[in-house]
Amino acid sequence: MCGIAGTYRLDGAPVDPRLLKRMAGAMVHRGPDDEGFYVDGPFGMTMRRLSIIDVGAGHQPLCNEDGSVWVVFNGEIYNYVELRDELTARGHRFKTATDTEVIVHLYEDLGRDCVQPLRGMFGLAVWDQRTRTLLLARDRLGKKPLYYSLRSGQALVFASELKALLEDATVERDVDVESLDRYASLLYVPSPASIFRSVRKLPAGHTLVCTPEGASLHRYWELPLPEPEPRPDAPDRFHELLTEAVKIRLRSDVPLGAFLSGGVDSSAVVATMARLLNRPVVTTSIGFDDDGYSELPYAAVVARHVGSEHHERIVTAPSPELIERLVWHLDEPFADSSAVPTYFVSMAAREHVTVALSGDGGDELFAGYGRHRVEALEHRLRRVLGRRGGRALALAAARLPVGTKGRNVLLDVGLPAEDGCARKFYFTPEVPRLKARLYSPWLRAETEKLDPLAPFRRAFRRAAAADAVNRILNVDIATYLCDDILVKVDRMSMAHSLEVRAPLLDHKLVEFVAKLPPA
Repeated sequence: MCGIAGTYRLDGAPVDPRLLKRMAGAMVHRGPDDEGFYVDGPFGMTMRRLSIIDVGAGHQPLCNEDGSVWVVFNGEIYNYVELRDELTARGHRFKTATDTEVIVHLYEDLGRDCVQPLRGMFGLAVWDQRTRTLLLARDRLGKKPLYYSLRSGQALVFASELKALLEDATVERDVDVESLDRYASLLYVPSPASIFRSVRKLPAGHTLVCTPEGASLHRYWELPLPEPEPRPDAPDRFHELLTEAVKIRLRSDVPLGAFLSGGVDSSAVVATMARLLNRPVVTTSIGFDDDGYSELPYAAVVARHVGSEHHERIVTAPSPELIERLVWHLDEPFADSSAVPTYFVSMAAREHVTVALSGDGGDELFAGYGRHRVEALEHRLRRVLGRRGGRALALAAARLPVGTKGRNVLLDVGLPAEDGCARKFYFTPEVPRLKARLYSPWLRAETEKLDPLAPFRRAFRRAAAADAVNRILNVDIATYLCDDILVKVDRMSMAHSLEVRAPLLDHKLVEFVAKLPPA
């Protein structure tokens, strides 16, 4: 796990090494073990390393045999052993035993398609000396971040974190009003936008190719839709894929453990780890003073069952000083309160391990949120009532007092399916009313024609051919998972130099589950 950054001067001006030094310095928490730099005239890049694989020899930036292809890389490639064997058989020579080195050799063979064989989480940059081409890439589900700012004909700047990017004083700081409006609606800023107009997030499952002539985005992965026929072997095949996903995520040269909440997702991961390891799994759980919210008793049951080396911690309300620290790590406006327990469980785990496996992704894969059940109910009601009946029911529901149970469901039944689905991603159904009270006249005028739910509508349309539940799961994975859940996990774990791996978000497992028809 690392932090990466760099700049490509499209105007041909030489890179200032002091800028690279400042960018690296802003991300020491992401990589406290090592620092590296590479400069080639108008291009330069840097990294901070958290050493996980081949601890002593994994210095970055790293190059191919003749020094014509260079890479900096944040993340982990879990199938690097298999890829290394394939590349060696094709004649490539390796200097290290790291996962990073497979990337430069894959680039030699496949160019920008070098990301296709990768099974893991990553934000990476590859520099091709021969063609003066920069390749940026982000993993399929958006586990690792990558920001960039492009000034046409002048420069492209990129970094794992916004604070590192802003070390370049030429990056403009004007706030994006549309992003601000979306934050007020969702409690986070959805990609590809950032809170600043001049800065973008590389979307999950995309590459960016930059040459002196300009830059272009390319999608290399999309979540598949369900297949029409059920698979009788689905339970066995899922078990095989989960076992494989956990197994390859146990590859580490540093201490490794897991988060354990006692829920189905993390318990399944920990139980699989216990089956594969020849030692007790190191598990970490947190709880709260209020027993009504604490999951420690459930986690303790699982820990005893699998025989883990279990560690518990009770956390209290965050202090103002802690909130300021979290704001610094998050960079952008972000108000998901679960960032606080994620910070604490990462801190507790880091006392014992450097890598932790988690159960992230289970809710998005298997319809674990209330909105998934509500979406299925609304779909059935629309089919029964028809368009006119749905509208009539919505008009009647509008007369009910705000807060009446079921009111929002009935209101959504009167909307087109796309609108009803998108509205479920407001942080509260009362968002439009709250914004009307909160916004100044100027901000209301600036935002009245904006659609804060546009990213969800786009995701809905891409999955329009799927059934209601799989459709909203597609929307969840493309939006909320990437821009809220995975942002929270990355920033809060990296605040403690802890690498978190999510076996349930292995893309082969995700593709298999996404193709399953509705039950």
